[in-house]
Amino acid sequence: MVSRTPTKAPAPRPSPAKPSPSPATRRRQPFRAGRCLSATKRRASPLKSLAAAPAAVASSFDRSVRFCRRRLFKLFARLAVLGSPTKRRAAAAGFQRLRSTPTSPPTPSALSSPRSQRPSKVHPAALPPPTDPTKKTLFLDLDETLIHSQTDPVPERYDFTVRPVICGQAITFYVRKRPGVDAFLRAAADAFEVVVFTAGLEQYASLVLDRLDPAGDLIAHRLYRGACRDGGDGRLVKDLSATGRALGCAIIVDDNPNAYALQPDNALPVAPFIDDADDKELQKVMGFLDVAAGFDDTRDAIRCYKDLLVKAK
Repeated sequence: MVSRTPTKAPAPRPSPAKPSPSPATRRRQPFRAGRCLSATKRRASPLKSLAAAPAAVASSFDRSVRFCRRRLFKLFARLAVLGSPTKRRAAAAGFQRLRSTPTSPPTPSALSSPRSQRPSKVHPAALPPPTDPTKKTLFLDLDETLIHSQTDPVPERYDFTVRPVICGQAITFYVRKRPGVDAFLRAAADAFEVVVFTAGLEQYASLVLDRLDPAGDLIAHRLYRGACRDGGDGRLVKDLSATGRALGCAIIVDDNPNAYALQPDNALPVAPFIDDADDKELQKVMGFLDVAAGFDDTRDAIRCYKDLLVKAK
């Protein structure tokens, strides 16, 4: 009999492979707790990650923490020091020193100009008390009144030379004395307290006066440019009221009207001297001084003298 049962079981038919879902299908799949749990397990906490990190990474992190801590300590210490009142004042003073800009030294040309020699409001024009209170004070100008001086070219006639150092440079001045100046100074010193009041620089004028009065017994005092006032536009004015002498007992002899602009009533004008061998101006001044010595107020004597000059013309 032939058996109908097959000797071999038929091989099972392979089930068709399910296609993997597309990215759009995955987004449409519902939320599954298992997938969330697996994702949570994959995201380790920072502490566990640090514990699982190599030893080199952990030691580097520790060094960074210590470095930041030292920097913070230094910053707090500095803030504590600057917070004290003494340190705040010192810091403010240091800021002011840094903020101020150094001034550049003046140029030689600026030093030699009259405007750069402007005196301050408090100027050294006050004289010491006179040694003889009975004598009136005679203020004499220097250049073009007692002498005339010039630099190059060398003049044909001159009496002596002086070589002052001005602004770091030695300059030669050729000086010619006004005719009769030596006799005039001796006669004036007998009756007056003689004060030379010049707008010239001390470096130059002091050398000239040393030649005019080598013994130092004719000229009682010397006033230079620093004793002048600034009259504006570079003009230098000689203020007799600042010298400590009463105006009623003072006379100024000068060739420049700007010099006695503050006290014109005390001024005895003279013609400027350049190089006139026949100049007689100092002889006229000596004649006036003989008369002025008898006046109680020198301004009255000057007024009378000027009236006579006007009538003589």
